[in-house]
Amino acid sequence: MKFRLLAFLFSLLFLVSSTHADEGSSDLSFYTGTFDVIDEEGDDQTTLFGIEHKNPNLFRDTFLGKFKPISGAFITGNSSIYLYTGVEGQYGIGPLKILPSFSPGYYEKGDGKDLGSVLEFKSEIKVGLDIFENSKLSYSYSHLSNNDWGNTNPGTDNQQITFSKNF
Repeated sequence: MKFRLLAFLFSLLFLVSSTHADEGSSDLSFYTGTFDVIDEEGDDQTTLFGIEHKNPNLFRDTFLGKFKPISGAFITGNSSIYLYTGVEGQYGIGPLKILPSFSPGYYEKGDGKDLGSVLEFKSEIKVGLDIFENSKLSYSYSHLSNNDWGNTNPGTDNQQITFSKNF
């Protein structure tokens, strides 16, 4: 089941990125890291692996900065799955980028941590560095929470290393 879902997600993101190939470029990111970094009991901490899609052609310059839509998914070592879509800002100083984002999404606990609701909100801050032409390496820290809309709200903090490539 996990494999089929992950294969579906990769296919969907590939389809989205190839659909935008005619219109210009597409940014695809792969990331890995630790789920539930600040787990006091240590029983829910595990690895995570994810993929994210951004379309640079959908950037919008506003008085608050540049913003673009993002969508993605991750799966943890305990079979938890999070599918999300949201918005990311971009602020840069030369090759250094600061990328805050907010994404509501669907969470399924699998054999992992019960976050209290299927609706979870991901707040993330990412710091990236342009390493090659059209490539970026980033570190991010994120928090998932249901904003007390669920039965419980334990939340989880995660950290990731991301490789992004603009195709």
